Amino acid sequence: MTEQSPRQIAIIGGGPAGLIAAERLSAHGHGVTVYERMPTLGRKFLMAGRGGLNLTHSDDRDAFMARYREASGWMSSWLEVFTPADLCAWAESLDQATFVGTSGRVFPQAMKASPLLRAWIARLEGQGVQFRMRHQWTGWGKSGELLFNTPDGDVVIDKPDAVLLALGGASWPKLGSDGGWAELLRSRGVEVEDLAAANCGAQIAWSEIMKSRFAGQPLKTIAISLNGETVRGEAMISEYGLEGGAVYALSTPIRKALATGYPVTATIDLRPNHRIAEVTERIASAKKGQSLANTLRKAGLSPQAIGLLRESGNLPTEPADLARRIKATPVTITAQTGLERAISSAGGIARDGLDIGLMIKALPGVFVAGEMIDWEAPTGGYLLQACFSTGVAAARGIEVWMELQTQPEDGTVSQAVADESPHAD
Repeated sequence: MTEQSPRQIAIIGGGPAGLIAAERLSAHGHGVTVYERMPTLGRKFLMAGRGGLNLTHSDDRDAFMARYREASGWMSSWLEVFTPADLCAWAESLDQATFVGTSGRVFPQAMKASPLLRAWIARLEGQGVQFRMRHQWTGWGKSGELLFNTPDGDVVIDKPDAVLLALGGASWPKLGSDGGWAELLRSRGVEVEDLAAANCGAQIAWSEIMKSRFAGQPLKTIAISLNGETVRGEAMISEYGLEGGAVYALSTPIRKALATGYPVTATIDLRPNHRIAEVTERIASAKKGQSLANTLRKAGLSPQAIGLLRESGNLPTEPADLARRIKATPVTITAQTGLERAISSAGGIARDGLDIGLMIKALPGVFVAGEMIDWEAPTGGYLLQACFSTGVAAARGIEVWMELQTQPEDGTVSQAVADESPHAD
């Protein structure tokens, strides 16, 4: 395939999904141009690495796939094209060795995105990838050509052999992905589910005392439950409510519950490692005349956990009843934070609108990868993994589709291409 004249591929979006596709396609001899609306590449990728770049997770296969909820079945075929092990090996090929943290999350040893991104861009440039920065994609012209606006007012036109859209979702819009592509695609007959905040905070109407005393403080070792689903972890108290991993992992059920139009009541277990009987015993053993605050501290609650407990209303006086409240402290969620504060977004191009190679059925020759597709996952490495995996899967899909364009009408595909295809067994 690479002995033929190089095919020209336009990739719109300079995040992980677009860049990994550019790497794979350029390595196979194709001409690749990456268009990016921002002045630099990988801005959201760099932001994700500010607290330690969580590339993927060491979960076993079944647990890993389950993190994608309703999308886990159909996402699995693309996630298996480029697995967590493949992602680690790829990082190490850029001299960025990885390690597994105590939580099972996988990080580069540098704990930063910038060294990896620099090495990655150098590899892409070495493979001939062209970058066009500050190019805002505005859609298609009358003859199907791609149109871009530049800051100096020029309109750039490109008509490649294939196109990959990797424009991201709609979270962190200041970093480049604002979801503006949704209407462009809908106007072309593509089904796009509404974009909504995911991995976002929960808004709770705290008292002034709660906000002034505890905003910015963590709730460690808790378990949050909603509608039969429980997530253990940590959360951070903010002025508007709660944020952090345990809250983000429940974004989907919270969003669905809020869609009913009513406030949502979740419960927080402030002592998830202890049974009710154990908590009851600690409370009952308090010395006579001891203040409630001291009793709760001796029961293992931090000051901020005590503050949260008091927010739930008048506290029971009986040890067993108080223990039950500690194990299931109710909090009323009134809303979720918006896309501008969300880590990721839900919604996007519907699965039924894509073929196995991630080509948009309504737009032959146009492929998609990353958060533009209608899937969501919690933080912990699952987001980046899916972006990388769909980027690789789309690159393979592009090669198969381009090869099919040169085949006889019976659609016979050469064995070399079939071996690279996500269609292959």
